[in-house]
Amino acid sequence: MSEVILKGLKKVYDNKVTAVHDVNLHIADKEFIVLVGPSGCGKSTTLRMVAGLEEISDGELYIDGRLVNEVAPKDRDIAMVFQNYALYPHMTVFDNLAFALKLRKTPKDEIKRKVQEVAEILDITQYLERKPKALSGGQRQRVAIGRAMVRDPKVFLMDEPLSNLDAKLRNQMRAEIIKLRSRINTTFMYVTHDQTEAMTLGDRIVIMKDGYVNQIGTPQEVFNKPVNLFVAGFIGMPVMNFFDNCKLVEEGGIFYAEIRGVRFELSEFQQKALKQNGVKSCDIVAGIRPQHVTVGEGELTAKIEVSEMMGSEYNIHARCEGDEVVMLIPTVDLTTDVSMGKTINFTTRPNLIQLFDKETGHNLIWYDDESAKNDAPVCKSYNF
Repeated sequence: MSEVILKGLKKVYDNKVTAVHDVNLHIADKEFIVLVGPSGCGKSTTLRMVAGLEEISDGELYIDGRLVNEVAPKDRDIAMVFQNYALYPHMTVFDNLAFALKLRKTPKDEIKRKVQEVAEILDITQYLERKPKALSGGQRQRVAIGRAMVRDPKVFLMDEPLSNLDAKLRNQMRAEIIKLRSRINTTFMYVTHDQTEAMTLGDRIVIMKDGYVNQIGTPQEVFNKPVNLFVAGFIGMPVMNFFDNCKLVEEGGIFYAEIRGVRFELSEFQQKALKQNGVKSCDIVAGIRPQHVTVGEGELTAKIEVSEMMGSEYNIHARCEGDEVVMLIPTVDLTTDVSMGKTINFTTRPNLIQLFDKETGHNLIWYDDESAKNDAPVCKSYNF
C-alpha cells in the first residue's frame, strides 16, 4: 500500500516565515492528488517536504505506513520530476534513464530491460543515443519522467513538470501523463498553478492559499461546491462572476437571493442547507458561473462591452451596474443580438447561484456554523 499521510505538516523557515500551516492529507494507494494554488501558496514546499528536500518543522509524514520525517530522501522510495527537467547534459538519454539503477548496482541486463521498457512506454526509444540538447522540450520532459519511472517508486512526485512547455505541448503531455497513470500502479502527487491541469489530472484536488489548505475534493466538488470566495474565483475558466452588495433575504421561512434588486427564490436544497446552517438574512456576495448565464430573458440587464464569437459559443463581457459579467453562451441556443454596445436581459437558475458571506467569504451553503466559526475549510457533502 503506497499511501501517503500528512498529519499537521508545517514548515517554518529560519526567518520565522511560516510557508505551510498544519496540512492534513490522506492520499490513498494509487490515487492521483493535485496540489494547486497561486505562486507562493506553499504547494511546492509541501511536495518538497514529502520528498525530503525540505525539513519538516512540525507534524508527521507517513509513506506506506512508515514515519519518514527523519528518513533520507534516497531511502523514502519516492521519485520526483522537476520543472526544469534536471537532466545530465553530458549523458545520453539511455544513461540519464539508467543513472539511478547504476547507483543501486543493478545488473546490466536488468538496467537495459527496464530502460527499454520505459522508453517504449514514453515513445522515446529512438532518442536513447541522443543527448538532452538534441531534444525538444516535450522529449526532455519524457526523459525526466522516464528517469523516475525506472525506479518503480512507491510515490511519484511532480513539481510543475509542464510549465516550461508551450500550450500545444502542454496539452499533449497532459494526455501522456493520463495514459502513463493508467499503465503504472503507483501513487501520484502533482503540483501545478494551472487549474486546467488540476481539473483534468486529479482524482482529488488540494487548493492552497497562503500556506493553508482551503479545500480538498474531486474536480466536480470544487467546481460545484466551492467553500469560499477564493476557491470559487480560482477554479473555473472563465472565472466565476461575483455580484457585490447583494442580500440574502428570509421572508415567511423562505430564502431569496436579491441581486441588483431582482429576487430569486432559492431551491429546496438551498433552503434546507441554509436552515440547517442557521443562516439568517444578511449581506452576501452572489456568485454565478459564466456557463450558467442565460441571455434574452430575465430581469437583470447588462450592456455588452466585448462580444467574441468562438465558434461553438459566444464569450461575452458585459457590465451590470458596475459589475463585470462574463457569459459563455452556446451559439445554438442564442436568439438574442449580442453585438457590442447592446443592452441585454439575462438570468440564471436559482439553484446555480453561490452565496458567500460578505464578511468572511465563506459559502453559506457549504459551511456549517461550527466550521465557519473556527475558519476550518471543510466541504460538507450534500446531494442536489
